[in-house]
This record gives sequence, structure tokens and C-alpha cells, in this order.
Amino acid sequence: MAELLEAFMLICFGLSWPINAYKSYQARTAVGTSWQFMSLITLGYIAGIAAKLLSDTISWVLVVYIINVICLGFNWAIYARNRSLDAASQRPLPLDPTAA
Repeated sequence: MAELLEAFMLICFGLSWPINAYKSYQARTAVGTSWQFMSLITLGYIAGIAAKLLSDTISWVLVVYIINVICLGFNWAIYARNRSLDAASQRPLPLDPTAA
């Protein structure tokens, strides 16, 4: 029963990551995204995986942890992309020498 509840908790958290990734991808900006929050969540998942491995309680729940980490990885990639887009939008546009 404990494994089912743990998996349910992970699935509830895990469903939010694809939704967040889609919204962040569509927004095309990192404004409002907290890298500190994502870092804490990433560390939490790593700690959960480590706990499973160290306590020798490897089960199917570990797969749910790994799926969540992969989804979170997509969020990190989109965050990096959006930061790059934000930085590019702050640069002055090059002058067109043929426009004058």
C-alpha cells in the first residue's frame, strides 16, 4: 500500500511537468520561471531515487521517479531555451546597411 501511495504522489507531481513544459514552450520566455524551485524539485527527485537504491527497495516506483526526472529535464531544456530567447530579445538589432 505504501508503494501505491508513493507512486500516486509521484504521478500527481509528474503530470504537472508536461503541462508546465508546454506552457513554458508556448510562452517563449523564462520570465516567471524559478530555477531555484526547479533545482529543489530536481534535488528532491534525486534524493528519492537515492533512497530507493540505498535502502534496496528497488521496485516499479523507481520507474515513476525516473519518468518524472526525464520530464523535469525537458523543463530544464525549455528554461535554457527561453533564457536564450530572452537574452536575444534584449540585444540591439543589427543595422541594415542597405536600408539607408
